[in-house]
Amino acid sequence: MKVFLIGLPGCGKSTLGREVAHLLKKPFVDLDDEIVKGEGQSIGQIFSDLGEAQFRNIEKKYLKNWCDHTDDVVLATGGGTPCFLDNMSLINASGLSIFLDTTVSEIASRMMNTELAKRPLFAGQDISTIAGRVQEMRMARIHFYAQARVTLSGDHLNAPSIAEEILALES
Repeated sequence: MKVFLIGLPGCGKSTLGREVAHLLKKPFVDLDDEIVKGEGQSIGQIFSDLGEAQFRNIEKKYLKNWCDHTDDVVLATGGGTPCFLDNMSLINASGLSIFLDTTVSEIASRMMNTELAKRPLFAGQDISTIAGRVQEMRMARIHFYAQARVTLSGDHLNAPSIAEEILALES
């Protein structure tokens, strides 16, 4: 079974995804990393050079490739991936979607404690500004995230509990 982790930037998709994949003995795929490798540019550079609409088309191509892939994987999507071009329907048709529903305050705190340079939308901002931006994103995207088959609170999640949930759903 393919497992798709969705949620806001900073909710833990990539960090937890790697650990969950290891526990389930499945490969881990970070969709943003796949795009960067395949396109030879950072996500920020693609946005800057081509615009969001073209980036979303590129993102869809990579997502579809993994959805069509025969192997089981744990895949962390980009934060916006489920919200464009009917991607959420594609995700749900291809495997198990899990929304890591992490509070805005937890995400803002995580972002302040990690390298903000990797997140161009938030670089150089203070915690209250980041929290405001994350809240705006949440409001705009929650309709898409709510279409996930499973919603887990992301604030205190750990990889073993997610792996256990997935194994229970697979059996």
